[in-house]
Amino acid sequence: MTLRIFGDGKSGNCLKVKWTAQRLHLPFEWIEVDILKGESRTADFLAMNPAGQVPAVILDDGRALAQSNAIMLHLAEGSVLIPADPYLKAKMYEWLFWEQYSHEPYVAVARFQVAYMGKPVESLDGKLVERGHAALARLENGLSGSGFLVGDRLTLADIALVAYTRVAHEGGFDLARYPAVKAWVGRVETTLGID
Repeated sequence: MTLRIFGDGKSGNCLKVKWTAQRLHLPFEWIEVDILKGESRTADFLAMNPAGQVPAVILDDGRALAQSNAIMLHLAEGSVLIPADPYLKAKMYEWLFWEQYSHEPYVAVARFQVAYMGKPVESLDGKLVERGHAALARLENGLSGSGFLVGDRLTLADIALVAYTRVAHEGGFDLARYPAVKAWVGRVETTLGID
């Protein structure tokens, strides 16, 4: 059985799973799920992932797994995408947890509201925008003097955080304000072979 990834091709959370599998040269089948049409709420999908969210995967052995960062960690176990050094591994986890709690809820939500719901940038909640900029500023600070977020090479932290950062402009965030972030996005995109 081949790894099956259920995802929405516009979702950064889904794409980061796809990019991890590609980087590790894992064979997989991509199954497009249109969340706007309720395809993650069907009985079959809910049987696989009761949370009704993408991404979700069916592993080679037939077991299901959900939540983007959990999937990435499972796929990359034992690979160079997870640092061997315990402290650096913990720093990678730190970025992964921060991404889901302090970056994605603001940068990705603003993008969804503007790009997919048609909301004007000017009408976004001020706190959402403020927290999105705070997240980008935190990334800028984390990248000062370093080419990647953890150590000197690409890790899951970079893959997780580039997913929505690279399209932050679609939510009204100008990356020109964050030169280290902008350079890092280009570096990670080149390393992963995405455009």
